[in-house]
Amino acid sequence: MRITRLEAWPVEMKLTEPYTIAYETVEATTNILLRVETNQAITGYGCSAPDEKITGETPASVLKALNEVAETELKGTDPLRSARIVERLKETLKDQPAAVAAVDMAIHDILGKVARQPLWKVLGGYRTCFKTSVTIGILSLDETVARAQDWMSKGFTALKLKGGLDVESDIERVRRVRETVGAHVELRFDANEGYTVEQTLRFVEGARSARLELIEQPTAKGQPDLIGRVTKEVPLPVMADESLMNLIDAFRLARRDLVDMVNVKLMKVGGIYEATLINAVARSAGLEVMVGCMDEAALSIAAGLHFALSRPNVAYCDLDGHIGLEGDPTDGAVIIRNGILYPTNRPGLGFDLA
Repeated sequence: MRITRLEAWPVEMKLTEPYTIAYETVEATTNILLRVETNQAITGYGCSAPDEKITGETPASVLKALNEVAETELKGTDPLRSARIVERLKETLKDQPAAVAAVDMAIHDILGKVARQPLWKVLGGYRTCFKTSVTIGILSLDETVARAQDWMSKGFTALKLKGGLDVESDIERVRRVRETVGAHVELRFDANEGYTVEQTLRFVEGARSARLELIEQPTAKGQPDLIGRVTKEVPLPVMADESLMNLIDAFRLARRDLVDMVNVKLMKVGGIYEATLINAVARSAGLEVMVGCMDEAALSIAAGLHFALSRPNVAYCDLDGHIGLEGDPTDGAVIIRNGILYPTNRPGLGFDLA
């Protein structure tokens, strides 16, 4: 089998409900879809969701990388040699993880189609479905409570609240949400680097009655010692997100015991192949893993889900980035019922673009 052609194109999608986090407000997103054709009538599909703040990429840079570099590197190669392909791309597309992730997805899609099995089974097949949290951006107190009630009415039992702009407001919001949703709903909090160590300690103490499950990336990613101090001083599990961009980051966080958990996003790390390596480091260090996402089309969410389903030590899923995207051409690549994500169980990633 040989790769014969690559085609990449942008898809702009508005959010039905824009959201605010500690450092930005998001109203729309542009994903890059990728088609990889072979000489055996099997086509793989991938998706890139670049984020200049997080991955340092733009839609234009990803398109250029895929059209001018990946096509040259991949044409004529065997798509089933995924490790070789990704390792080569990591060299030629340095610091462009979202571009590499699109290729990684497509060749894994081909692998599943060749095997005639859904990818989660090919990768290990540990579980068949996964509960996902759904995110509530920074809103007023009343709006936050109303949004929590709305998600509960749709069957979601895991909520992630965004914060990081005002500690006292964040404390009040998480307390009120807990009072509203009751004890059975899982509550997680993400400060997106918005706090100092002192502010984090104040938040954790003030929010104690909310019985949060975890706190995600409270301090700046460029100062790992800060998140390490938080981890040592609070009773709540602390998760690294922005601080984890690659395998080296995972090793450093684990070696110095700086966090309790890590958030692995395919766009940050460069796809399923690299996520598997990072996951192994996390497991060896006793760190729990969440599989997270950006604002991603359903096809990309499917890739994250297939990876999460395959690994036994993935403890949490935060794969809601496709919810509320208008005009997603890959809508239906995952199935969601009462807050539970299911694959389509067709071969590969389980979705073909027309």
